[in-house]
Amino acid sequence: MSLMQKRIQFVDLQAQYQTIRADVDVAVAGVLQRGDYILGEDVKKFEEEFAAYCKASHCVSVGNGTEALHLALMACGIGPGDEVITTTHTFIATALAIHQAGAKPVLVDCEPNQYTIDVSKIEAAITPRTKAILPVHLYGQPADMDPILEIARRHKLQVIEDACQAHGAEYKGRRCGTLGDIAAFSFYPGKNLGACGDAGAIVTNRKDLADQVWLLRNYGQKVKNEHLCKAFNTRLDTLQAAVLRVKLRHLESWNEARRRAAAQYDELLASAQVVRPKLAPNATHVYHLYVVRTPNRAKLQAALEAGNVSTGIHYPIPVHLQPAFADLGFSRGSFPVAEAVASEILSLPIFPEITREDLERVATICRQAS
Repeated sequence: MSLMQKRIQFVDLQAQYQTIRADVDVAVAGVLQRGDYILGEDVKKFEEEFAAYCKASHCVSVGNGTEALHLALMACGIGPGDEVITTTHTFIATALAIHQAGAKPVLVDCEPNQYTIDVSKIEAAITPRTKAILPVHLYGQPADMDPILEIARRHKLQVIEDACQAHGAEYKGRRCGTLGDIAAFSFYPGKNLGACGDAGAIVTNRKDLADQVWLLRNYGQKVKNEHLCKAFNTRLDTLQAAVLRVKLRHLESWNEARRRAAAQYDELLASAQVVRPKLAPNATHVYHLYVVRTPNRAKLQAALEAGNVSTGIHYPIPVHLQPAFADLGFSRGSFPVAEAVASEILSLPIFPEITREDLERVATICRQAS
């Protein structure tokens, strides 16, 4: 494979921009002309439009996905002394948000097929201090929500969805973000719906939770200079909201393009010695990531790099083995499925504009390296 070939990017944000450049430029110019940079017109409109897209009653935008999780937890009354159950196989922001709320993340293993939280491990992790379950819709695929919601109902726990990778994903016909009490989304640039910088939001059908996040994101004030609670400054910039409004109009077609690319990968990788993504029953995957699994990850990743193909690993170190969470007291072997998964997964390039030629090149290298 010649290194002179065009590099296949892991995510090609420049290609996406070229498809919507005129509309983005007009939207940004509108904000610049109005000068409403903080909580401006496009923020309110984006919140209304994203709530409608998710089929939720309320959306409150914030500065990033981690803050969306943090404020969702706080709105649910989670604080010092409380425990929140989540999975160890996730980006560290999931656990950091629990810590930032003053609570303790209680980790459980992931299951071996979709790599989402192992529902069978949740109930044993519940203690008198447990206040919520925080499932992660990983890689664009929903966690198995019905049994999670049933456990939560029996134990009177709240359910906070980490939907930061699941824009438009569905579970039994319902959009992620509307399955629990409240959900957090990230609009980091590489997400299926990405801003031109950091951005995030919560969605919920509960007005009380939306009202609380609305206060928490903006100094705790309903009217200027009257602060009803100790809060934060984590608002979505109007410029980012303007860009997101343009992109939201394309999200469904972009998700469909990701599904087509994933289906082509499935076909092209059928004879490769890798485990392809497994679609959960009753789930609509939006393929934020296309993650394969192989015991020869280093060899495969090196072969792809030699072929000028970018890859990623999501995530190589489970939360329980992160130095930042050494205080939780776990050691290697505590969560064997997550540890095995973390040592073998590799994310291949996927984005709406990826071409069949690019997919074939990636798959050819994967087959040859197997």
